Amino acid sequence: MSTRRRRALALLVAAAAAAGAAGGEPLYVVEQVVVSVNANADGSGERVASLKSGERVELIERAGEAVHVRLADGKEGWLRAIYLSGDAPLRPRLAQSEAEVTRLQAQVARLEGQLAAAGNARRDPQPPAAAAAPADPPAPGGLFAPPPEDAPRAVVWPWVLLALLAGLAAGFVLGWRILDRNIRRKYGGLRIY
Repeated sequence: MSTRRRRALALLVAAAAAAGAAGGEPLYVVEQVVVSVNANADGSGERVASLKSGERVELIERAGEAVHVRLADGKEGWLRAIYLSGDAPLRPRLAQSEAEVTRLQAQVARLEGQLAAAGNARRDPQPPAAAAAPADPPAPGGLFAPPPEDAPRAVVWPWVLLALLAGLAAGFVLGWRILDRNIRRKYGGLRIY
């Protein structure tokens, strides 16, 4: 890490410490990380615990790039401030949002069923004369006839663009999964990036 980045990070941590060094501030371990909590601020000493993404800790104090925290089980230790965030983890919020979407989709389906039932109940049966009316004559030319000149042309390019973007996204996700699997295999299950 360059000295310019270290200074910027130190200033950021110092500003955050000056702005709110109040005890008891809830912090969360950032996404996709397993973090070691050590007995000393400099990372030396014995490992007190390992935290996974989304686990909540309580802030006790900040000292430079290190943060003194209390774990859920009451243990205390130090870890680097860059592994913590004041925002709640995204995975539980995503699960809540997905549950809400599922509930709303079920409600929409129920309401559409009620609307269809109400529409069928209000419709009058067709008079017998309408049932005996002749059907429209078939269009000349059949299935393979060229479309009339005044017919609107189908726009294809948005669909082609959408297919290309979907293929690009699928390739990106596939490449990321392969890279992630290789990194996890190399580092014993940890995501190092």
